[in-house]
Amino acid sequence: MASSTDIRARAGRATIRDIASLAGVSIATVSRVLNERPDVAAETREAVLEVVRAQGFSTNRSARALSAGRTGLVGVTLPIVHAAYFSYILSGATEALYEQDMRAILCPTLHQHDREVNLLDRLMHGTTDGAILMLPQESSDELKALQEKGYPFVVADPRNYLDEGIPSVSAAHASGAKQATQHLLGLGHRRVAAITGEPGMATEERRTGYHAALAAAGIAPDPELVVEADWLITGGAAAASRLLDLPDPPTAIFAFNDNLAIGAIRAAQARGLSVPDELSVVGFDDTEEAAIVTPALTTVRQPLAEMGRMAVSLLVRLLDQQRVEALRIELATRLIVRNSTAPPRA
Repeated sequence: MASSTDIRARAGRATIRDIASLAGVSIATVSRVLNERPDVAAETREAVLEVVRAQGFSTNRSARALSAGRTGLVGVTLPIVHAAYFSYILSGATEALYEQDMRAILCPTLHQHDREVNLLDRLMHGTTDGAILMLPQESSDELKALQEKGYPFVVADPRNYLDEGIPSVSAAHASGAKQATQHLLGLGHRRVAAITGEPGMATEERRTGYHAALAAAGIAPDPELVVEADWLITGGAAAASRLLDLPDPPTAIFAFNDNLAIGAIRAAQARGLSVPDELSVVGFDDTEEAAIVTPALTTVRQPLAEMGRMAVSLLVRLLDQQRVEALRIELATRLIVRNSTAPPRA
């Protein structure tokens, strides 16, 4: 039987052949042990399980995974860990990985392209079976190149539009934005402003939904009612101030995320305006802050945890080389009405 030093030296992407060699038994014997077959002597079973434990594998991992060189480790890249938005996606992904007897290796990228490329290279040439990429900085061409190297991954919440063939999970941004704008129009608002995020797929899709709702109501888009911001509360406050300084200010604001909406509420309150009596505000995401801000925020709920779970489900199917009907999955969004919206004053 191999020494503990040999075991440590060979730890990592062990295969069923490695386990057999280290335990001094046949591949068939390792398979029988892993599948909990009764026809293995107790002493032999314990010898195999000792090697399996030393390699860091749980005893219920399948022989098929071992024979394929799987480690049960999945890289998860995300811009920052502490932000509530990404933590919701992460919570769904890690729970789904746990249910698959897999574990996550977290790689914060800090929104830095070069850092993310470097981390992905390490993940690909390290001990991970694949990766979940949250809001990646890479272009479609870069992701295609990664795919061509045979490294399985799924994009959760794409930053930019992706080429066909790149697996991804996103929310129905356009549908959610249309619901938000229709809600304000249904209350009687006609000057509905939008505070958009930085350029990218989510912003463009939400802009499409905003324009579609205006068009259906027979309202032409007004460029001065659309202001771009940086997704942050401070950016939302600054953008709302610009809108409220207009000679004919809006009576309602659709902010493209909850941070921007909270900033808009702060800007209005700083001017002595009542929300929602004098200004209605809608957000997007339904993060924890949306429910505790005053007034509680009407917003569009993204299924963030489900996005993480679905990304893992898709990745597992790719790892198992199962047939995948759709590589691009879009999850439904839903309007949550709270206290930040009301009909405009006469």
